[in-house]
Amino acid sequence: MESYNQDRRNNRKNYLLVALGILAALNLLLLYFYYQERQTNKNQQSTLIDKTQEMLITKARLDSISTQLDAKISEIQSLGGQVDSLLKVKEQLEADKRNLRNVAAFDVRKYDAKIKEYLALLNEKDKEIGQLKEENSILTSQNQTLTEENTSLKNERQALTDTVSRYSEQNRELAEKVTLGSALKAENLVVNAINRRGKESDGGEYRSRRIEKIKIAFRLATNPIAQQNEKEIYLRILDPSGSVIADNATGSGQFIVNGQEMVYTAKQTIQYDNSGQQVVFIYGRGNIPFKEGTHQIELFSEGFKIGQGDFTIK
Repeated sequence: MESYNQDRRNNRKNYLLVALGILAALNLLLLYFYYQERQTNKNQQSTLIDKTQEMLITKARLDSISTQLDAKISEIQSLGGQVDSLLKVKEQLEADKRNLRNVAAFDVRKYDAKIKEYLALLNEKDKEIGQLKEENSILTSQNQTLTEENTSLKNERQALTDTVSRYSEQNRELAEKVTLGSALKAENLVVNAINRRGKESDGGEYRSRRIEKIKIAFRLATNPIAQQNEKEIYLRILDPSGSVIADNATGSGQFIVNGQEMVYTAKQTIQYDNSGQQVVFIYGRGNIPFKEGTHQIELFSEGFKIGQGDFTIK
């Protein structure tokens, strides 16, 4: 029995030693994994720092290329060259710069290749700019020669233009004199009053209650240079306030004098025969009496004022 108990104690001791050995092995394994993980994190952190530095350097290089590209575009435009392809490259460059935000996806070799292409393009555009400058220099020299020739031609043309303008002005002045000289002229203008019974009164001053209509009579002076044809004569009667007496129902309307629209009281078409003919207007206002005061009479034809007069209502 004692021997049996001794064996059991020995077995327990062996089990304990085995368990301690297993625990020790597990601890060693955990320490190994911890060391490996720490080393891996350290390596990853170092790699991330390196990639971040490379990405910042790459961004700085791309920014520099972008600045140079803007300068090339501006210079080529000023020299008259085409920049459509460069504008597309500019768009691609900006896209490449935006893609630098993700450090994990950054590939320095890929961007080094892109930068190499961009630098090659800048060198190519330097050659193009040099060629454009040379071409522009030749064009400038040619333009200077043409400018000198054009200046001489302009001087000759200006002298000719001045001569033509001088004669044109003389012709215009002569034409205006002829036109003015051909204008009609109303003479001996008389304004009489006609009452309700048709009796006519003269004198130029009339009582409102005795007036049914007014009669404006005048003679057209002879004018040998006036064309003998149909002519429209416009009558304007202005009341004491200066307003034109007009009523569309009685034939009033508008006409043009010196580019300005004016209202007329009445108009009449005559056949001008250069005989000193008499022209008569008879105008009535119906039930509307003439206002007290002096009324002005104006006569127009062919854009000219040809006569005037007045009458007074008491």
